[in-house]
Amino acid sequence: MSSPSTIYALSTASGRSAIAVVRISGPAAGCALRMLGGKTDAPRKATLETLVDPVAGHPLDQALTLWFPAPSSETGEDIAELHLHGGGAVITSVLRALGQMDQLEPAGPGDFARRAFHNGKLNLTRIEALSDLISAETEAQRAQAVRQLQGALSDLYDRWRAELIVCLAHIEVAVDFTDEDIPGDIIAVALREICTLEADIGRHLNDNRCGERVRSGYRVVIAGPPNAGKSSLLNALAQRDVAIVSDEPGTTRDVIDVVLDLGGFPVTVSDTAGIRDGVGNVEAEGVRRAQDRMKDADIVLWLRDITSPRAPAVPKEFSAKSIEVWSKGDLSAGPIDSCIISTRKDNGLDDLVDLLLLRVSVDTDRAFEGPLLTRARHRYAVERAHAALSRSMICDVSQPEIIAEELRGATHALGSITGRVDVEDLLGAIFSEFCIGK
Repeated sequence: MSSPSTIYALSTASGRSAIAVVRISGPAAGCALRMLGGKTDAPRKATLETLVDPVAGHPLDQALTLWFPAPSSETGEDIAELHLHGGGAVITSVLRALGQMDQLEPAGPGDFARRAFHNGKLNLTRIEALSDLISAETEAQRAQAVRQLQGALSDLYDRWRAELIVCLAHIEVAVDFTDEDIPGDIIAVALREICTLEADIGRHLNDNRCGERVRSGYRVVIAGPPNAGKSSLLNALAQRDVAIVSDEPGTTRDVIDVVLDLGGFPVTVSDTAGIRDGVGNVEAEGVRRAQDRMKDADIVLWLRDITSPRAPAVPKEFSAKSIEVWSKGDLSAGPIDSCIISTRKDNGLDDLVDLLLLRVSVDTDRAFEGPLLTRARHRYAVERAHAALSRSMICDVSQPEIIAEELRGATHALGSITGRVDVEDLLGAIFSEFCIGK
């Protein structure tokens, strides 16, 4: 740790709640607890105490206190917890009392997690999982974060790294002990192991970005010609009026996003401007933005007005990821075996949602199996490791020192994911995602 000071923070408080938890971590945590009137003689046991202002001497609150001595605590340091009544005046008075104590300072975002990392209680992937779990809004996000927090991802990378270290050791034996009696096929054996690892890592990368989609959300874009009912469909899916609906073409000129929970998966649905030619500058910008969103989308819902059978079909470049939807189904019969909806009559919407959910779940079934890459940082490091292994496999076996250098690069890349190598430049970005108190 760069600083031995003791930190404190209000850990759990959301609006007006019955209970608020203040956590204190560091060498002076026990002293702070005793100065407030708590006890440290019963580790990991909740006791009811009257907290007292150590300066003024008046009672602050009647609270449950817990004491977790190092190293058997979340951060690996002494930790004291104060479970207070959630009134604003109570919280303010306790935090004021802590602020008057020597050796104590307020915690910043991620400071508790940072200490847990430095003291070997959590690695980086588990810390990132904790952040994801705190911000999870759907069942798929929660399940994926819990598996990663339990070590599914870090265990996989640690296993690969350990296997690479063994291969590297064999190669270096061949480099450094040429005069010794060592097996003649030691390099060949190592290369067979490397080949297996390279294939395993390649399969891991070929995941259709499922884990990243679950974490950040699936992207669904509603597109089509003007007046096809795109904004009405967005309102129907959101079950509230989020977009202006009008018979006038070109009403929607910017992209409107709504985040939905679709069967446990996070989905961002975007309403876009109607696609057509020969429009003014402002609407043309809306069309350009719509086309950009279609390029980035996981699914495009291409709406066609059922009363206008000559309405343009989905552009060929988006057909592979599109679902064609006929709107205004209450006004006419549509093509057989098509997805037909009517937002006015509330018809066909359940079928459309089922179709969307089927597409999403097919692409992300692996999210419930794991372990999966969940962040761009992970993917970049694994890609580096995979590339290094691929290069090592085509090296001349008469130059084992080059093979060894590639293996060292792969080992370093995998270690950077969990924090087994120097990753100081990453820590600020990772811990800044946390709320204060975690």
